[in-house]
Amino acid sequence: MKSYLFLSASFAGVMSLCGAAQAQSSSSALEDVIVVTGSARSAMTIDATAPDVTPDGGPDVAGIVARLPGAAIIDNGALSGQVQYRGLFGERLNLRVDGQSFASGGPNMMDPPLHYAPAPLVGVIVVDRGVSPVRNGPGLAGGVDAQFKRVDFIDGSDLKFGYDATVLARSVDDSIAVGGVAGASNETYRFDVLGSYEDGDDVEFPGGTIASSSHKRAVYGASGGVKLGDQEFGVDLRRQKTGPTGNPPFPMDIRFFETDFARVKWNGAFGGIKFESAFSIADVEHAMNNFDLRPAPADPMRFRETLADARTLSGKFAIIIPSAGGDLRLGFDMDDADKDVTITNPNNINFFINSLSDIQMQRKGAFAEWTGESGWLNAELGLRADFHDASAGEASLGSALPMGPVNLANAFNAADRNWDKTTVDGVIRLWTKEANGVSWRMTMAHKTRAPGYVERFSWLPTEASGGLADGNVYVGDLQLNSETAWIAEAGADWRGENFYLRPTVFYRRIDDYVQGVPFDATVGILDSPQEMIAAMNGDPTPLRFANVDAALYGVDVDGGVALTDYFRLDGVISYVRGKRRDIDDNLYRIAPPHASLAATYEHANWSVSAETVLVADQNKVSATNSEQTTDGYALFNLTGNIDIAEGVSFSAGVSNLFDKNYRQHLGGYNRIANSDVAIGERLPGNGRGAFVRVHLSR
Repeated sequence: MKSYLFLSASFAGVMSLCGAAQAQSSSSALEDVIVVTGSARSAMTIDATAPDVTPDGGPDVAGIVARLPGAAIIDNGALSGQVQYRGLFGERLNLRVDGQSFASGGPNMMDPPLHYAPAPLVGVIVVDRGVSPVRNGPGLAGGVDAQFKRVDFIDGSDLKFGYDATVLARSVDDSIAVGGVAGASNETYRFDVLGSYEDGDDVEFPGGTIASSSHKRAVYGASGGVKLGDQEFGVDLRRQKTGPTGNPPFPMDIRFFETDFARVKWNGAFGGIKFESAFSIADVEHAMNNFDLRPAPADPMRFRETLADARTLSGKFAIIIPSAGGDLRLGFDMDDADKDVTITNPNNINFFINSLSDIQMQRKGAFAEWTGESGWLNAELGLRADFHDASAGEASLGSALPMGPVNLANAFNAADRNWDKTTVDGVIRLWTKEANGVSWRMTMAHKTRAPGYVERFSWLPTEASGGLADGNVYVGDLQLNSETAWIAEAGADWRGENFYLRPTVFYRRIDDYVQGVPFDATVGILDSPQEMIAAMNGDPTPLRFANVDAALYGVDVDGGVALTDYFRLDGVISYVRGKRRDIDDNLYRIAPPHASLAATYEHANWSVSAETVLVADQNKVSATNSEQTTDGYALFNLTGNIDIAEGVSFSAGVSNLFDKNYRQHLGGYNRIANSDVAIGERLPGNGRGAFVRVHLSR
């Protein structure tokens, strides 16, 4: 039984008191589980259920995860938001969608994993607290698995029909979202179909409208399974089509993503020994350009469209053996990703740059993990080794390209473009059984991450940065080392008759952290081909991905108290500090300190809530990345929920009640001309917006 994080309509990512009361199992120190949608009567559709009172977090569930202690959202566009957790984001987190990990389709991560998790389809989000266990793969920080709704097995031989659907509308971007799952099951068979559709206009803020911030996305698929005694077989198929969607912090907008997912799994048991296995594929096709959604360049030769594709094959097998009073899990896993990126000008057939050609990223891993208890102490002990291989094909260019890029391509093609490395991860997580309402916990870990393909193989100076969206031009480095983190954290889960409190302190020392640094020692002097080409693209001071030394430390707390039978307060405090250890500078794009306090009045079938969100100034910024400071602000939100009938609930709310004009530090900088936000200005947060949601389940 997991630690269920039931987010009431007002929460800023905090555990409600009723959820804390359930957080007494041994796994409560390891995972938080956010129930996104569902009803106490919808037992067919999701394993763990709660009233459908999750606050609206935007089109992706990244906005919901960002309400957790230590978390924040990096808003790179309506469908391109990334979760930051204790200062880390992107490929440093272990992100999965319905248990499947896969590579982003584009070089700027316009489709981070949670891009493929529309809120109407997600039933449960499982969050690894602190660090991810070794069974989930490598990664420097915690993990997130956004699990879809499904019609699950039930007791009895009679087939029964079930469904779970959500309809939502928002005023801040005149958007609609509708989606859900429907199917039938019994004790042997299950089958369901799922689908969703979302469409939204440009986002409004107190000063006007953020141009090129609209979105469009559709998903459809099916899931089925068979359970025969101790053996269970399952298959999941899904297709997602993202239409024209704006990305104001990037030099281009999404024209489309067309992505296919397939996953088969088998779980079984023989003689008390359990087996788990899964094989999956994700195939992404992507196009982005600078002329469809935003004003087109005046010069036809400045039109750009980038075409990219990525295919990821993943497999996993594990055997679970009872051992020493616990379970010993032995297994192996693998990821094999193929990528390709080509930059074109649709007005000139001879202008093309195959800038990231035939990229091969392979990983094969083996792990051992024991989870069990001894007296008053619970433990999870894990060790894994990963064998990495990466290579790039030869770059190619059209005849319209000048000699500068041609010479860089020739030099890249002549270089050794193969890399291999073995990394080792280890995790020790300890937590005590509850005594006098308190459970103490401690984590020590050694975690690694292999650099991404943009960081390693980007020979051409461009703004492709793997999602940083800071406006800088970057160049990769074939000699990058893997990142290595030493991690320590400690905390407690304290529960009383009418309150709960969960403080955590953490420290991460990261060697060979991949960060942009000045291209050379003569900053601003164009004495290299890379700097000359970067200057032609508007940045005479390009950055080079390099290994540096870094540290992240901080504290986060969530807690609450029931003042009466019907009235309670819940709050969150998050603080993280990111620093370079090799020079006197700060890490780029670190969330400022923030806190929230929610007051909720609830009865059996309805609740109303008022929330205050406080965000501090952020002046600990990266000089290397030319990062701008931001001022603090306060927001006020109202939300409510009512169960209208059995299986029918209605939610409504208003965010940014007083229409505060504010700038999110993680929001990036505007790149769109003719917008109500000036070019180069930090993007504002959403203005006052209302939402209404109807949830139906059976």
